[in-house]
Amino acid sequence: MATTVASKATSKIDLAKIRNIGFIAHIDAGKTTVSERVLFFTGMTHKIGNIDDGTTVMDFMDLERERGITIASAATATEWKNHQVNIIDTPGHVDFTAEVERSLRVLDGGVVIIDAVAGVQPQSETVWRQAERYSVPRMVFVNKMDRAGADFLKAVESLTRRLGANAVPIQLPIGAETDFHGMIDLVEMKAWVYESADAVEAVETPIPADMADEVAAYRANLVEKVSETDEDLLMAYLSDEEIPNEVLATALRTATIHLKVTPVMCGTALKHRGIQPLLDAIVDYLPSPLDVPAVQGTDPADGSELVRQPSVDDPVSVLIFKVVSDQHVGRLIYIRVYSGILETGATLYNPRTRNRERIGRLLRMHADRREEISSAGPGEIVTVIGLKDARTGDTLAANNNRIVLESIEFPEPVLSVAVEPKTRSDQDKMDVALNRLADEDPTLRLSTDEETAQVVLAGMGELHLDVIVERMRREFGLDVNVGNPRVAYRETVTRISEAQGRLVRQTGGHGQFGDCTLRLEPLPVGAGVVFESEITGSTLPREYYRPIEQGAREAAANGVLAGYPVTDIKIVLTDGSYHEVDSSEMAFNVAGSMAFKSAAQRAGMAILEPIMKLEVITPSEFLGDVLADLNSRRSQIQNMVGQNETQVLNAFVPLAETFRYATDLRSRTTGRASFVMSLDHYDKAPRHIADNIAGSGK
Repeated sequence: MATTVASKATSKIDLAKIRNIGFIAHIDAGKTTVSERVLFFTGMTHKIGNIDDGTTVMDFMDLERERGITIASAATATEWKNHQVNIIDTPGHVDFTAEVERSLRVLDGGVVIIDAVAGVQPQSETVWRQAERYSVPRMVFVNKMDRAGADFLKAVESLTRRLGANAVPIQLPIGAETDFHGMIDLVEMKAWVYESADAVEAVETPIPADMADEVAAYRANLVEKVSETDEDLLMAYLSDEEIPNEVLATALRTATIHLKVTPVMCGTALKHRGIQPLLDAIVDYLPSPLDVPAVQGTDPADGSELVRQPSVDDPVSVLIFKVVSDQHVGRLIYIRVYSGILETGATLYNPRTRNRERIGRLLRMHADRREEISSAGPGEIVTVIGLKDARTGDTLAANNNRIVLESIEFPEPVLSVAVEPKTRSDQDKMDVALNRLADEDPTLRLSTDEETAQVVLAGMGELHLDVIVERMRREFGLDVNVGNPRVAYRETVTRISEAQGRLVRQTGGHGQFGDCTLRLEPLPVGAGVVFESEITGSTLPREYYRPIEQGAREAAANGVLAGYPVTDIKIVLTDGSYHEVDSSEMAFNVAGSMAFKSAAQRAGMAILEPIMKLEVITPSEFLGDVLADLNSRRSQIQNMVGQNETQVLNAFVPLAETFRYATDLRSRTTGRASFVMSLDHYDKAPRHIADNIAGSGK
């Protein structure tokens, strides 16, 4: 149960001493373990939490502790060397990628954690691309240096090869695997050693003589890579001048912030090694809110561009990036303050709802503990209680200085299940539970099957939907029956077609008249639905274009072949006619829908199925069984790479063929193989599959 510390602290924090950072990585790379050690060494906790024991601070949900994975991102604030460090620990499993997406939207910097044995893994690539999209400066922590097979330099090479990163080691490990006992700081040119197996603090020692040549080479590499980003430093480097450590550190910070260099460090969080140097590097090299570009937005009145500086003198603007339902206080709204001072009791404007929202209480979060504050300034990440209609992605701004900040986009669901309460009396209870969960999770979509009247949950994968159903049981005391998973297919057209939609109805008074002609054209995969008009002159008043588009889009959303949404299509309005008296927006909406359906039936409709990118890591002895199984699932093998006694296999496989894959893979490999799967693209389903889908309907 969460606790609240009532301190009523007022925000008077130096912006230059704030770091908003997130730990992002592939599942099992050690994000939560790193977070727990950071909280311990910064004095936020007095006992180190352990994932295996279920005692972590950041994974505080019962489900997280039982499964040993992070499901929801957790925020906390701590201090290190007079700097406030706001930390978000994100999930690594691909089913919860939306948690990473919304966290990166509000963070200034990121620490990417990779496994010293596995190097860059599939989800590492995903989070790296997300960070690239939001231009988030990042550094890398190579974790688990004490594991058998740990190879720091190989992990660094995988960063360059698989991610295209300009990865520059700023540390070198002393020893590896069971002999890992310290690291060399290539900026300060100091060695730090842990003198015993259970040592928590490192001791400074001379650089080992047998590493002198390697250290000199990697120091030269560091100086060269950083010099390439700084003209003054480059001149000194080319002149063979000695570059002071302070100058190098300043240039490294600038290069990191401008995404030109990615510093790489090492350690093993489970044994507490490398955490303090990591904290030093977060403070030294990752940006403060002053170091990142001012946030941009638009004026909700006219769409003109606006800018908000991270200053207390600018009008207040905040972005909502997460909503959590708390059984004690109601809705907890996580926000990032971008400008101005946000105070308890303030009334802000929400451009999406066009309503005002009052800030009830402000809280600074420490995972599931809360500290009440009276105000928050630019760069701070806090939570608000008291907002009624706000949701993830909304902007709140001063009423007399309105702005809309860029919202957060989430991927479309790929899997759905039907749910119904086990007893009819629980129907209302289920509706409340699902609405609260959907309020928290933007990737969870609710709909009702018109034929069966069942509620359909759509999500990012089997694990995602399993967790939602389990949360309904635990948090709301609700047992439900769950139908078999269903794939989110799509429909598209294969050729150009054109058709007319004409509605003529005469009643006692005004009639209904709408007439339009639409042409449908196929678009490349991923293009979505595009609407254009080719009508010129006064053939049709422009006021009827929007109802025609709405009617066509509504028809596209309900599908033609099997009831799945039509996508990757261009809808072109080519002709139309109207009646001075009888025409209305409703009539043209219906005509647009009629024209779309008619044209679609002539356009050679095809079914698109989601194709998953699959990476399987298996002992070599089971490779034949794994390949045989994948071939039976219509997979396309992309490549296989041998690593010691294991094989890494990459393939594309249709989502419909992946159900129960986890169970089947475990049984074929005696539990020794693992896999990661993520949505890659949509592709046309084979004819016999498409016929089955179209024949069975939605």
